Amino acid sequence: MAFEASPKSPVSERMTVPQEPTVSVVIPAMNEGSNLPHVFAELPPDLHQVILVDGRSTDNTVSIARQLRKDVKIVHQTRKGKGNALACGFAAATGDIIVMLDADGSANPAEIPRFIDALRRGADFAKGSRFMKGGGSTDISRLRRIGNYWLNKLVNILYGTCYSDLCYGYNAFWRDCLEVFDLDTSVLSGPGATMQWGDGFEVETLINVRIAKAGLSVAEVPSFERDRVHGTSNLNAFSDGFRVLRTIHTERQRWRARSAQVSDSYATPLVTRAEGSLAP
Repeated sequence: MAFEASPKSPVSERMTVPQEPTVSVVIPAMNEGSNLPHVFAELPPDLHQVILVDGRSTDNTVSIARQLRKDVKIVHQTRKGKGNALACGFAAATGDIIVMLDADGSANPAEIPRFIDALRRGADFAKGSRFMKGGGSTDISRLRRIGNYWLNKLVNILYGTCYSDLCYGYNAFWRDCLEVFDLDTSVLSGPGATMQWGDGFEVETLINVRIAKAGLSVAEVPSFERDRVHGTSNLNAFSDGFRVLRTIHTERQRWRARSAQVSDSYATPLVTRAEGSLAP
């Protein structure tokens, strides 16, 4: 399924679409050393770049990654959380296309060509969906499924989108979309510096909402989510669900405020001109 969040995308008219675009895969990981062999073994050949973003792992995540792939680029995130890890990985990516891939083995790297194909056919952002024909999941719990359904519905109502799977982190996009995401990678100090806005699991929602506000064209891609191979997820259905809800609300308020400022910037000169204090 393909849709546009607004009639015209600011980046869909990019000057050229490479015949054979280079692809960077960004893999955020914290203590995923036992899962990396499964993930790396399924990566497509001829990738331009594989970036592993380490979240201060205490196991052998980094050494395993280097053993598996001599050309892997290791990036250390600047703060905590999956959102910050992705932002740091994006900043290091040099490929024409960037793919977001989890390190736990739940997302199948063999699906990457589907995402690339969707982008080459004209989409700005290729969004994985477990809830469209051809997709599915053996990992999502009933509680998370219900939460995702209602959060997804809320975003579609507020932003006029047609998303079928809001909280899924398997996505790909052209690198020139990064300006729209506006993710911060700065190193901060002082109280509260370890987790900032967008640093957690809410990052997928933050990106999806900003895509909608910017009017990027989106193509949904069917994806099957498997059980993670080893270990347990750090995701918490309640606390992370609340962060997603807060993201939807906060981004909506910022969007309305920005729209009002734009309207005022156009309206004020008209009023001033009518009063004769501005030259025609």
